[in-house]
Amino acid sequence: MKVTKQRSESLFSTLRIFCLGLSLLGGLSVSQAQNLGQQQPQPRPQVQPPPQNALAPAASQPNFTRLENLGSQIFRDPALSEPRGTSCNNCHSAGSGFASNNGSRIGVAQGSTPQSIGGRNAMSNAYTSFIPKFQFRVTGEDVDPVGGFFWDGRADTAELQALGPFLNSLEMNNKDAASVVRKIAASPYAQMFKDEFGSQVFSNPTLAFQKIGVAIAAFERTSSLQPFNSKYDQFIQGKVKFNPQEANGMKMFMDVNKGNCASCHLMNPNSSKPSDSLFTDFAFYATGIPRNMAIPRNANPSFFDLGLCGPDRSKPALTNNVPANISIEKFCGTFRMASLRNTAERKAWMHNGFFKDLRDVVSFYATRNSDPKRWYGPKGIANDLPIAYVGNIINDRVPFNRPASAGPALTEREIDDVVAFLKTLSDAPTQPPGPTPPPLVGVRNNPFVN
Repeated sequence: MKVTKQRSESLFSTLRIFCLGLSLLGGLSVSQAQNLGQQQPQPRPQVQPPPQNALAPAASQPNFTRLENLGSQIFRDPALSEPRGTSCNNCHSAGSGFASNNGSRIGVAQGSTPQSIGGRNAMSNAYTSFIPKFQFRVTGEDVDPVGGFFWDGRADTAELQALGPFLNSLEMNNKDAASVVRKIAASPYAQMFKDEFGSQVFSNPTLAFQKIGVAIAAFERTSSLQPFNSKYDQFIQGKVKFNPQEANGMKMFMDVNKGNCASCHLMNPNSSKPSDSLFTDFAFYATGIPRNMAIPRNANPSFFDLGLCGPDRSKPALTNNVPANISIEKFCGTFRMASLRNTAERKAWMHNGFFKDLRDVVSFYATRNSDPKRWYGPKGIANDLPIAYVGNIINDRVPFNRPASAGPALTEREIDDVVAFLKTLSDAPTQPPGPTPPPLVGVRNNPFVN
């Protein structure tokens, strides 16, 4: 979140255009949201049992290195949970934008047993090679927590993040690292593991467990998880055109007086290089997402998920570059912004999985100020932060500085158009390498390219 209230609107002229509008995407229906202003009886979590026949270890991929192949095998192995049946892939399947929840329908992940319900929505593990280590970025008078893995940035690397779910009792539920290593040692790919890391690697469980993270991270950096082959990517390369609805949706997404989404979801349509449009600035924000009462721990009215300030991590120490007058309390209740790539494929959005429909996410940002009772119930007050931290909710830029009397930031049609544009960020299913289609001749597909 930004500490200062003023921000120059000259950002739009740089074409490293950014937005906040749709950050930290996640789940309940709108009709349920309207009743969340007061304490509600705790609903029974609606979950499905874990798949009994989870994905078996995948065959080796011919274009992968041995390390990447090994990581792919581990990632898809359903024998690595306790009880067996849940793999990494269950919460990060390609068909759900690499952010599924293992059968849970309440917006947060189910673990290896039906009774294991987590506290947060699964975060996408695609395009993670671009995530910086956690740090405090200071630009003039603006201070932002940036980077790190998980919603709260508590892991500095993909290697460390990959190990966390194995030992989380609400996820894969293994007793300890040695338990995971024993399962790897008994797996069909155990020899591949020894070939990669040494014939005696299993005799040192601490080292072997560390290498599991190394292998998974190597797989996550392959083109399987960051193919950059969406319609948007083809559009900026001049290979396809947007239809009128998609084109207007991008216009609304970028317009600093409308959606202003690109002020934080960084994009550069002037560049034909897809990695210049990651649709996140990796910073932390509190956007006032309504409370998801289906999460078991939210049945306690005194419990609040404060993201950067806990409960899944301790408050980070401020670094020397942060001005002395800034307190870590200014960032409590903030969560790292997720990339919007593949967002239309997800089943739930935001850190707490409150939203189950992408259109509701866009509607929330367009109407949070003009119709707060729609989202927070009769009181119309943000209900998933303690009073002390409500002031951390962003309100210093469009659309969050919009007075209620001004009405919604987007019309219903414009909301539909933004959703249509967001669907262009979904990657196509990966295909075997083939000839690259040439740009369309004589057609000005991308108005941002000269």
